[in-house]
Amino acid sequence: MPAWLMTICIRKALNTEKEMLKRLELLGDVIMTLLAFACAYVIKDSRLLPDAFAGLVSTHSYSLLLLLITIIWYVMFGFVHNRVGNDSNILSSISIKVFKGTTASIIIMILFMYVLKITDISRLFIFFFYFLDLIFLCLYRWAISHFKYSRRKKVFFHRQILILGSWITAREIIQMINDHPGTDIKIVGCLDISQDDVGKTVCSGVKVIGTIDDLHNILLSKVIDEVLITMPLNKIENSDWLISFINTFGITIRIIPYWYIRKYIAIEKNSSSVEVDNFLLEPALIINTFQKNEDSLLIKSMIDYFIAISVLIISFPLFIIFPIFIRLFSKGPVFFRQTRCGLYGRTFTVFKFRTMIEGADEKIDELSSFNEADGPVFKMKDDPRIIPYIGKFLRKSGLDELPQFINVLRGEMSVVGPRPPVPSEVAKYELWQRRRLSMKPGITCFWQVKSDRNDLAFDDWMKMDLDYIDRWSLWLDLLLMLKTVPVILRGQGR
Repeated sequence: MPAWLMTICIRKALNTEKEMLKRLELLGDVIMTLLAFACAYVIKDSRLLPDAFAGLVSTHSYSLLLLLITIIWYVMFGFVHNRVGNDSNILSSISIKVFKGTTASIIIMILFMYVLKITDISRLFIFFFYFLDLIFLCLYRWAISHFKYSRRKKVFFHRQILILGSWITAREIIQMINDHPGTDIKIVGCLDISQDDVGKTVCSGVKVIGTIDDLHNILLSKVIDEVLITMPLNKIENSDWLISFINTFGITIRIIPYWYIRKYIAIEKNSSSVEVDNFLLEPALIINTFQKNEDSLLIKSMIDYFIAISVLIISFPLFIIFPIFIRLFSKGPVFFRQTRCGLYGRTFTVFKFRTMIEGADEKIDELSSFNEADGPVFKMKDDPRIIPYIGKFLRKSGLDELPQFINVLRGEMSVVGPRPPVPSEVAKYELWQRRRLSMKPGITCFWQVKSDRNDLAFDDWMKMDLDYIDRWSLWLDLLLMLKTVPVILRGQGR
Protein backbone atom coordinates (compact mmCIF):
# COMPACT_ATOMS: atom_id res chain seq x y z
CA MET A 1 0.00 0.00 0.00
CA PRO A 2 1.41 3.46 -0.89
CA ALA A 3 2.52 5.60 2.05
CA TRP A 4 0.02 8.40 1.35
CA LEU A 5 -2.87 5.93 1.18
CA MET A 6 -1.81 4.25 4.40
CA THR A 7 -1.64 7.67 6.12
CA ILE A 8 -5.17 8.49 4.98
CA CYS A 9 -6.44 5.11 6.19
CA ILE A 10 -4.89 5.59 9.64
CA ARG A 11 -6.27 9.13 9.84
CA LYS A 12 -9.75 7.94 8.93
CA ALA A 13 -9.54 5.16 11.50
CA LEU A 14 -8.58 7.65 14.22
CA ASN A 15 -11.33 10.06 13.20
CA THR A 16 -13.81 7.16 13.21
CA GLU A 17 -12.77 6.26 16.75
CA LYS A 18 -13.17 9.86 17.95
CA GLU A 19 -16.55 10.12 16.23
CA MET A 20 -17.64 6.87 17.87
CA LEU A 21 -16.73 8.21 21.33
CA LYS A 22 -18.66 11.41 20.63
CA ARG A 23 -21.69 9.38 19.55
CA LEU A 24 -21.47 7.28 22.72
CA GLU A 25 -21.44 10.44 24.84
CA LEU A 26 -24.39 11.72 22.80
CA LEU A 27 -26.22 8.45 23.42
CA GLY A 28 -25.59 9.03 27.14
CA ASP A 29 -27.24 12.46 26.81
CA VAL A 30 -30.34 10.84 25.34
CA ILE A 31 -30.42 8.13 28.04
CA MET A 32 -30.17 10.80 30.78
CA THR A 33 -32.99 12.70 29.09
CA LEU A 34 -35.20 9.61 28.94
CA LEU A 35 -34.43 8.99 32.61
CA ALA A 36 -35.50 12.56 33.39
CA PHE A 37 -38.71 11.94 31.42
CA ALA A 38 -39.43 8.78 33.43
CA CYS A 39 -38.72 10.50 36.77
CA ALA A 40 -40.92 13.48 35.86
CA TYR A 41 -43.70 11.07 34.87
CA VAL A 42 -43.44 9.14 38.15
CA ILE A 43 -43.37 12.32 40.26
CA LYS A 44 -46.41 13.81 38.48
CA ASP A 45 -48.37 10.53 38.57
CA SER A 46 -47.56 9.67 42.19
CA ARG A 47 -48.79 10.93 45.54
CA LEU A 48 -45.60 12.94 46.10
CA LEU A 49 -47.44 16.10 45.08
CA PRO A 50 -50.52 17.75 46.61
CA ASP A 51 -53.77 16.39 45.21
CA ALA A 52 -54.36 19.57 43.22
CA PHE A 53 -51.16 18.94 41.22
CA ALA A 54 -50.84 15.14 41.22
CA GLY A 55 -52.08 12.74 38.57
CA LEU A 56 -51.80 12.41 34.79
CA VAL A 57 -54.38 11.88 32.09
CA SER A 58 -53.99 8.41 30.55
CA THR A 59 -53.17 9.15 26.90
CA HIS A 60 -50.96 7.91 24.07
CA SER A 61 -49.62 11.46 23.64
CA TYR A 62 -46.90 10.79 26.22
CA SER A 63 -45.59 7.92 24.09
CA LEU A 64 -45.53 10.19 21.03
CA LEU A 65 -43.85 12.91 23.09
CA LEU A 66 -41.19 10.44 24.24
CA LEU A 67 -40.42 9.59 20.60
CA LEU A 68 -40.21 13.29 19.70
CA ILE A 69 -37.89 13.97 22.64
CA THR A 70 -35.57 11.11 21.65
CA ILE A 71 -35.20 12.48 18.10
CA ILE A 72 -35.01 16.19 18.99
CA TRP A 73 -32.51 15.74 21.84
CA TYR A 74 -30.28 13.46 19.75
CA VAL A 75 -30.19 15.99 16.91
CA MET A 76 -29.83 19.12 19.03
CA PHE A 77 -27.14 17.77 21.35
CA GLY A 78 -25.25 16.61 18.28
CA PHE A 79 -24.78 20.32 17.53
CA VAL A 80 -23.97 21.50 21.03
CA HIS A 81 -21.87 18.39 21.76
CA ASN A 82 -19.54 19.44 24.52
CA ARG A 83 -15.88 19.56 23.65
CA VAL A 84 -14.66 20.06 27.16
CA GLY A 85 -11.70 22.42 27.49
CA ASN A 86 -8.94 22.46 30.06
CA ASP A 87 -9.63 25.87 31.57
CA SER A 88 -10.72 26.65 35.11
CA ASN A 89 -14.25 27.54 33.98
CA ILE A 90 -14.98 24.06 32.71
CA LEU A 91 -17.99 23.49 35.02
CA SER A 92 -19.66 26.76 34.06
CA SER A 93 -18.90 26.03 30.40
CA ILE A 94 -20.63 22.64 30.66
CA SER A 95 -23.60 24.16 32.50
CA ILE A 96 -24.07 26.88 29.87
CA LYS A 97 -23.90 24.40 26.98
CA VAL A 98 -26.32 22.00 28.68
CA PHE A 99 -28.69 24.90 29.39
CA LYS A 100 -28.54 26.06 25.76
CA GLY A 101 -29.06 22.58 24.34
CA THR A 102 -31.91 21.68 26.71
CA THR A 103 -33.70 25.01 26.34
CA ALA A 104 -33.47 24.93 22.54
CA SER A 105 -34.72 21.34 22.52
CA ILE A 106 -37.67 22.19 24.78
CA ILE A 107 -38.65 25.12 22.54
CA ILE A 108 -38.52 22.92 19.43
CA MET A 109 -40.51 20.22 21.25
CA ILE A 110 -43.23 22.73 22.16
CA LEU A 111 -43.35 23.96 18.55
CA PHE A 112 -43.85 20.37 17.37
CA MET A 113 -46.56 19.89 19.99
CA TYR A 114 -48.32 22.97 18.62
CA VAL A 115 -48.02 21.83 14.99
CA LEU A 116 -49.12 18.26 15.79
CA LYS A 117 -51.90 19.59 18.09
CA ILE A 118 -50.73 17.64 21.14
CA THR A 119 -52.74 19.45 23.81
CA ASP A 120 -53.25 16.84 26.54
CA ILE A 121 -49.74 17.02 28.06
CA SER A 122 -49.45 18.45 31.56
CA ARG A 123 -47.56 21.76 31.67
CA LEU A 124 -46.33 20.93 35.16
CA PHE A 125 -44.96 17.66 33.78
CA ILE A 126 -43.02 19.60 31.10
CA PHE A 127 -41.58 21.86 33.81
CA PHE A 128 -40.50 18.88 35.94
CA PHE A 129 -38.99 17.19 32.89
CA TYR A 130 -37.05 20.33 31.89
CA PHE A 131 -35.75 20.88 35.43
CA LEU A 132 -34.70 17.24 35.95
CA ASP A 133 -33.14 17.04 32.48
CA LEU A 134 -30.91 20.03 33.26
CA ILE A 135 -29.77 18.38 36.50
CA PHE A 136 -29.18 14.91 35.03
CA LEU A 137 -27.31 16.20 31.96
CA CYS A 138 -25.11 18.53 34.01
CA LEU A 139 -24.20 15.71 36.43
CA TYR A 140 -23.55 13.34 33.51
CA ARG A 141 -21.34 15.85 31.67
CA TRP A 142 -19.47 16.79 34.83
CA ALA A 143 -18.79 13.10 35.50
CA ILE A 144 -17.41 12.59 31.99
CA SER A 145 -15.30 15.74 32.32
CA HIS A 146 -13.90 14.58 35.67
CA PHE A 147 -13.07 11.16 34.21
CA LYS A 148 -11.25 12.69 31.23
CA TYR A 149 -9.35 15.15 33.41
CA SER A 150 -8.30 12.43 35.87
CA ARG A 151 -6.92 10.40 32.95
CA ARG A 152 -4.89 13.40 31.78
CA LYS A 153 -3.26 13.68 35.22
CA LYS A 154 -1.99 10.09 35.03
CA VAL A 155 1.32 9.72 33.20
CA PHE A 156 0.22 6.33 31.86
CA PHE A 157 -2.41 7.98 29.69
CA HIS A 158 -0.25 10.85 28.38
CA ARG A 159 0.18 11.14 24.62
CA GLN A 160 3.91 10.86 23.90
CA ILE A 161 4.87 13.15 21.01
CA LEU A 162 8.11 13.08 19.01
CA ILE A 163 8.81 16.21 16.94
CA LEU A 164 10.78 16.14 13.69
CA GLY A 165 12.35 19.59 13.47
CA SER A 166 13.72 22.04 16.02
CA TRP A 167 13.32 25.49 14.52
CA ILE A 168 10.59 28.17 14.60
CA THR A 169 7.57 25.93 14.01
CA ALA A 170 8.73 23.38 16.59
CA ARG A 171 9.27 26.12 19.18
CA GLU A 172 5.81 27.55 18.51
CA ILE A 173 4.23 24.11 18.94
CA ILE A 174 6.09 23.44 22.20
CA GLN A 175 5.13 26.87 23.53
CA MET A 176 1.50 26.29 22.57
CA ILE A 177 1.49 22.99 24.50
CA ASN A 178 3.04 24.71 27.53
CA ASP A 179 0.30 27.35 27.40
CA HIS A 180 -2.25 24.55 28.00
CA PRO A 181 -1.08 22.98 31.28
CA GLY A 182 -4.09 20.66 31.51
CA THR A 183 -3.33 18.88 28.25
CA ASP A 184 -2.36 15.20 28.13
CA ILE A 185 0.49 15.81 25.65
CA LYS A 186 4.09 15.10 26.63
CA ILE A 187 6.98 16.01 24.32
CA VAL A 188 9.59 13.22 24.24
CA GLY A 189 12.05 15.38 22.31
CA CYS A 190 12.97 16.69 18.87
CA LEU A 191 14.92 15.19 15.97
CA ASP A 192 16.79 17.27 13.41
CA ILE A 193 18.93 16.72 10.35
CA SER A 194 22.34 17.89 11.58
CA GLN A 195 24.35 16.05 14.22
CA ASP A 196 25.56 19.46 15.47
CA ASP A 197 22.06 20.26 16.75
CA VAL A 198 21.87 17.21 19.03
CA GLY A 199 21.71 18.23 22.70
CA LYS A 200 20.57 21.81 22.14
CA THR A 201 17.48 23.07 23.99
CA VAL A 202 14.65 23.94 21.64
CA CYS A 203 12.15 25.48 24.07
CA SER A 204 10.98 25.05 27.67
CA GLY A 205 13.48 22.29 28.46
CA VAL A 206 12.68 20.20 25.36
CA LYS A 207 15.92 19.11 23.67
CA VAL A 208 17.09 17.67 20.37
CA ILE A 209 17.59 14.00 21.28
CA GLY A 210 18.94 12.82 17.94
CA THR A 211 18.88 13.07 14.16
CA ILE A 212 16.46 11.65 11.61
CA ASP A 213 18.83 8.69 11.29
CA ASP A 214 18.13 7.83 14.94
CA LEU A 215 14.39 7.57 14.35
CA HIS A 216 14.43 3.77 14.01
CA ASN A 217 16.09 3.20 17.39
CA ILE A 218 13.93 5.82 19.14
CA LEU A 219 10.69 4.25 17.89
CA LEU A 220 11.89 0.86 19.15
CA SER A 221 13.14 2.05 22.53
CA LYS A 222 10.59 4.71 23.55
CA VAL A 223 6.82 4.96 23.83
CA ILE A 224 5.73 7.19 20.93
CA ASP A 225 2.05 7.81 20.20
CA GLU A 226 2.45 10.47 17.51
CA VAL A 227 5.15 11.96 15.31
CA LEU A 228 4.85 15.67 14.57
CA ILE A 229 6.68 16.82 11.43
CA THR A 230 7.40 20.56 11.67
CA MET A 231 10.13 20.87 9.02
CA PRO A 232 9.63 21.09 5.23
CA LEU A 233 9.34 17.59 3.77
CA ASN A 234 11.73 18.52 0.98
CA LYS A 235 14.44 18.99 3.63
CA ILE A 236 14.10 15.33 4.66
CA GLU A 237 15.89 12.82 2.49
CA ASN A 238 13.48 10.11 1.24
CA SER A 239 10.54 11.70 3.07
CA ASP A 240 8.05 9.32 1.38
CA TRP A 241 9.96 6.34 2.70
CA LEU A 242 10.18 7.96 6.15
CA ILE A 243 6.40 8.43 6.38
CA SER A 244 5.85 4.87 5.20
CA PHE A 245 8.38 3.63 7.76
CA ILE A 246 6.60 5.42 10.65
CA ASN A 247 3.30 4.00 9.44
CA THR A 248 4.64 0.46 9.79
CA PHE A 249 4.62 1.08 13.56
CA GLY A 250 0.97 2.16 13.41
CA ILE A 251 1.97 5.56 14.81
CA THR A 252 -0.08 8.67 13.96
CA ILE A 253 1.71 11.27 11.84
CA ARG A 254 0.80 14.95 11.96
CA ILE A 255 2.38 17.31 9.44
CA ILE A 256 2.42 20.97 10.49
CA PRO A 257 2.58 22.86 7.18
CA TYR A 258 5.72 24.93 6.80
CA TRP A 259 3.90 27.49 4.63
CA TYR A 260 3.31 31.21 4.77
CA ILE A 261 -0.41 30.33 4.76
CA ARG A 262 0.03 28.95 8.29
CA LYS A 263 0.81 32.46 9.53
CA TYR A 264 -2.24 33.78 7.69
CA ILE A 265 -4.41 31.14 9.36
CA ALA A 266 -3.04 32.06 12.78
CA ILE A 267 -3.74 35.77 12.19
CA GLU A 268 -7.20 35.20 10.73
CA LYS A 269 -8.23 32.47 13.19
CA ASN A 270 -11.33 34.39 14.25
CA SER A 271 -12.72 34.48 10.73
CA SER A 272 -11.26 31.39 9.05
CA SER A 273 -11.47 27.67 9.56
CA VAL A 274 -9.11 25.10 8.11
CA GLU A 275 -9.71 21.47 7.31
CA VAL A 276 -8.36 18.75 5.05
CA ASP A 277 -10.66 17.11 2.55
CA ASN A 278 -10.50 15.36 -0.80
CA PHE A 279 -11.16 17.20 -4.04
CA LEU A 280 -12.25 14.28 -6.23
CA LEU A 281 -9.26 11.96 -5.58
CA GLU A 282 -6.74 14.59 -4.49
CA PRO A 283 -6.21 15.65 -0.84
CA ALA A 284 -6.70 19.41 -0.41
CA LEU A 285 -6.45 22.01 2.33
CA ILE A 286 -9.69 23.99 2.75
CA ILE A 287 -9.76 27.51 4.20
CA ASN A 288 -13.28 28.76 4.91
CA THR A 289 -14.41 32.21 5.98
CA PHE A 290 -16.53 30.54 8.66
CA GLN A 291 -17.02 27.11 10.20
CA LYS A 292 -18.90 25.24 7.48
CA ASN A 293 -20.31 22.35 9.46
CA GLU A 294 -22.14 20.54 6.68
CA ASP A 295 -24.39 18.65 9.11
CA SER A 296 -25.46 21.88 10.81
CA LEU A 297 -26.02 23.63 7.48
CA LEU A 298 -28.19 20.72 6.35
CA ILE A 299 -30.30 21.03 9.50
CA LYS A 300 -30.47 24.81 8.96
CA SER A 301 -31.91 24.15 5.48
CA MET A 302 -34.42 21.66 6.88
CA ILE A 303 -35.51 24.18 9.52
CA ASP A 304 -35.81 26.84 6.81
CA TYR A 305 -38.16 24.68 4.74
CA PHE A 306 -40.21 23.71 7.79
CA ILE A 307 -40.63 27.32 8.95
CA ALA A 308 -41.31 28.61 5.43
CA ILE A 309 -44.08 26.06 4.83
CA SER A 310 -45.59 26.71 8.28
CA VAL A 311 -45.52 30.51 7.89
CA LEU A 312 -47.01 30.42 4.38
CA ILE A 313 -49.84 28.14 5.54
CA ILE A 314 -50.62 30.19 8.67
CA SER A 315 -50.41 33.53 6.84
CA PHE A 316 -52.39 32.40 3.78
CA PRO A 317 -55.36 34.69 4.65
CA LEU A 318 -52.99 37.68 4.59
CA PHE A 319 -52.06 36.80 0.99
CA ILE A 320 -55.73 37.43 0.19
CA ILE A 321 -56.33 40.52 2.39
CA PHE A 322 -53.15 42.50 1.67
CA PRO A 323 -53.43 42.35 -2.15
CA ILE A 324 -56.97 43.73 -1.92
CA PHE A 325 -55.82 46.78 0.06
CA ILE A 326 -52.73 47.28 -2.12
CA ARG A 327 -54.84 47.39 -5.29
CA LEU A 328 -57.38 49.60 -3.51
CA PHE A 329 -54.82 52.34 -2.77
CA SER A 330 -52.45 51.93 -5.73
CA LYS A 331 -52.58 50.70 -9.30
CA GLY A 332 -50.07 48.09 -10.34
CA PRO A 333 -48.92 44.60 -9.36
CA VAL A 334 -49.45 43.21 -5.86
CA PHE A 335 -45.93 41.86 -5.54
CA PHE A 336 -42.73 43.84 -5.84
CA ARG A 337 -40.03 41.91 -7.68
CA GLN A 338 -36.41 42.96 -7.58
CA THR A 339 -33.10 41.41 -8.54
CA ARG A 340 -30.94 40.76 -5.48
CA CYS A 341 -27.57 39.13 -4.87
CA GLY A 342 -27.47 35.86 -2.96
CA LEU A 343 -24.76 33.37 -2.04
CA TYR A 344 -21.40 34.44 -3.55
CA GLY A 345 -23.18 36.96 -5.79
CA ARG A 346 -25.77 34.68 -7.43
CA THR A 347 -28.63 36.86 -8.64
CA PHE A 348 -32.26 35.94 -8.00
CA THR A 349 -35.65 37.66 -7.91
CA VAL A 350 -36.82 38.58 -4.42
CA PHE A 351 -40.55 38.87 -3.65
CA LYS A 352 -42.23 41.42 -1.36
CA PHE A 353 -45.69 42.89 -1.01
CA ARG A 354 -45.52 46.16 -2.97
CA THR A 355 -45.44 49.12 -0.57
CA MET A 356 -44.50 51.87 -3.04
CA ILE A 357 -46.19 53.42 -6.02
CA GLU A 358 -45.34 52.22 -9.51
CA GLY A 359 -42.09 53.62 -10.88
CA ALA A 360 -40.71 54.29 -7.39
CA ASP A 361 -37.18 53.22 -8.42
CA GLU A 362 -37.15 55.81 -11.19
CA LYS A 363 -37.69 58.62 -8.66
CA ILE A 364 -34.65 57.84 -6.50
CA ASP A 365 -32.53 60.40 -8.34
CA GLU A 366 -35.10 63.11 -7.59
CA LEU A 367 -34.97 62.26 -3.87
CA SER A 368 -31.23 61.59 -3.59
CA SER A 369 -30.68 64.82 -1.63
CA PHE A 370 -33.00 63.47 1.10
CA ASN A 371 -31.06 60.21 1.58
CA GLU A 372 -30.46 59.62 5.29
CA ALA A 373 -28.25 56.54 4.91
CA ASP A 374 -24.55 56.42 4.20
CA GLY A 375 -22.89 53.97 1.85
CA PRO A 376 -24.48 52.56 -1.31
CA VAL A 377 -28.06 52.39 0.06
CA PHE A 378 -31.04 54.72 0.04
CA LYS A 379 -33.23 55.32 3.08
CA MET A 380 -35.60 58.20 3.75
CA LYS A 381 -38.04 58.96 6.53
CA ASP A 382 -41.61 59.67 5.35
CA ASP A 383 -40.74 58.57 1.84
CA PRO A 384 -43.42 60.11 -0.48
CA ARG A 385 -43.31 57.03 -2.73
CA ILE A 386 -44.91 54.80 -0.05
CA ILE A 387 -48.51 53.74 -0.71
CA PRO A 388 -50.85 55.47 1.78
CA TYR A 389 -52.01 53.48 4.85
CA ILE A 390 -51.37 49.90 3.71
CA GLY A 391 -47.83 50.59 2.48
CA LYS A 392 -46.79 52.29 5.69
CA PHE A 393 -48.41 49.54 7.79
CA LEU A 394 -46.66 46.75 5.88
CA ARG A 395 -43.26 48.44 6.15
CA LYS A 396 -43.56 49.27 9.87
CA SER A 397 -44.71 45.76 10.75
CA GLY A 398 -42.27 44.05 8.40
CA LEU A 399 -45.12 42.01 6.91
CA ASP A 400 -44.13 43.19 3.43
CA GLU A 401 -41.36 40.59 3.72
CA LEU A 402 -43.79 37.65 4.03
CA PRO A 403 -43.52 36.62 0.33
CA GLN A 404 -39.78 36.11 0.87
CA PHE A 405 -40.65 32.79 2.48
CA ILE A 406 -41.33 31.75 -1.14
CA ASN A 407 -37.65 32.58 -1.81
CA VAL A 408 -36.77 30.38 1.17
CA LEU A 409 -38.74 27.48 -0.33
CA ARG A 410 -36.91 28.02 -3.62
CA GLY A 411 -33.57 27.70 -1.80
CA GLU A 412 -32.49 31.24 -2.66
CA MET A 413 -32.76 32.59 0.89
CA SER A 414 -32.71 31.43 4.49
CA VAL A 415 -34.88 32.51 7.42
CA VAL A 416 -31.81 33.98 9.15
CA GLY A 417 -28.87 35.54 7.35
CA PRO A 418 -27.52 38.83 5.97
CA ARG A 419 -30.16 40.76 4.04
CA PRO A 420 -29.86 40.30 0.24
CA PRO A 421 -28.36 43.43 -1.40
CA VAL A 422 -29.11 44.77 -4.88
CA PRO A 423 -26.35 44.34 -7.52
CA SER A 424 -25.71 48.10 -7.72
CA GLU A 425 -24.98 48.11 -3.98
CA VAL A 426 -22.63 45.11 -4.26
CA ALA A 427 -20.74 46.85 -7.08
CA LYS A 428 -19.77 49.58 -4.61
CA TYR A 429 -18.64 47.21 -1.85
CA GLU A 430 -15.12 47.47 -0.52
CA LEU A 431 -13.12 44.23 -0.56
CA TRP A 432 -13.69 43.44 3.14
CA GLN A 433 -17.43 43.83 2.65
CA ARG A 434 -17.59 41.14 -0.07
CA ARG A 435 -17.37 38.42 2.57
CA ARG A 436 -20.96 39.33 3.46
CA LEU A 437 -21.99 37.28 0.40
CA SER A 438 -20.34 34.10 1.71
CA MET A 439 -23.54 32.97 3.45
CA LYS A 440 -27.06 32.56 2.09
CA PRO A 441 -29.07 35.78 2.61
CA GLY A 442 -31.91 35.78 5.12
CA ILE A 443 -35.17 37.45 6.08
CA THR A 444 -33.91 38.52 9.51
CA CYS A 445 -30.43 39.21 10.86
CA PHE A 446 -28.52 41.00 13.64
CA TRP A 447 -29.27 44.57 12.63
CA GLN A 448 -32.90 43.76 11.81
CA VAL A 449 -33.60 43.14 15.51
CA LYS A 450 -31.87 46.33 16.72
CA SER A 451 -34.14 49.02 18.16
CA ASP A 452 -32.17 51.70 16.28
CA ARG A 453 -31.84 49.72 13.05
CA ASN A 454 -33.14 52.63 10.94
CA ASP A 455 -30.31 54.87 12.15
CA LEU A 456 -27.41 52.44 11.83
CA ALA A 457 -24.45 53.39 9.65
CA PHE A 458 -23.76 51.24 6.61
CA ASP A 459 -20.43 49.99 7.99
CA ASP A 460 -22.23 48.93 11.19
CA TRP A 461 -24.59 46.80 9.07
CA MET A 462 -21.60 45.19 7.44
CA LYS A 463 -19.81 44.47 10.71
CA MET A 464 -22.92 42.93 12.25
CA ASP A 465 -23.44 40.69 9.21
CA LEU A 466 -19.79 39.57 9.27
CA ASP A 467 -20.06 38.99 13.02
CA TYR A 468 -23.07 36.75 12.35
CA ILE A 469 -21.11 34.78 9.75
CA ASP A 470 -18.15 34.34 12.10
CA ARG A 471 -20.31 33.28 15.07
CA TRP A 472 -22.94 31.34 13.17
CA SER A 473 -24.62 28.42 14.91
CA LEU A 474 -28.09 26.91 15.02
CA TRP A 475 -28.49 28.32 18.51
CA LEU A 476 -27.73 31.85 17.22
CA ASP A 477 -30.33 31.41 14.45
CA LEU A 478 -32.94 30.38 17.01
CA LEU A 479 -32.06 33.38 19.20
CA LEU A 480 -32.43 35.81 16.28
CA MET A 481 -35.78 34.26 15.29
CA LEU A 482 -37.09 34.75 18.83
CA LYS A 483 -35.83 38.36 18.91
CA THR A 484 -37.54 39.09 15.57
CA VAL A 485 -41.05 38.42 16.94
CA PRO A 486 -41.20 41.42 19.35
CA VAL A 487 -39.62 43.64 16.67
CA ILE A 488 -42.53 42.80 14.35
CA LEU A 489 -45.08 43.39 17.12
CA ARG A 490 -43.55 46.79 18.00
CA GLY A 491 -43.65 47.92 14.36
CA GLN A 492 -40.16 49.46 14.17
CA GLY A 493 -39.83 49.30 10.40
CA ARG A 494 -39.70 52.31 8.14
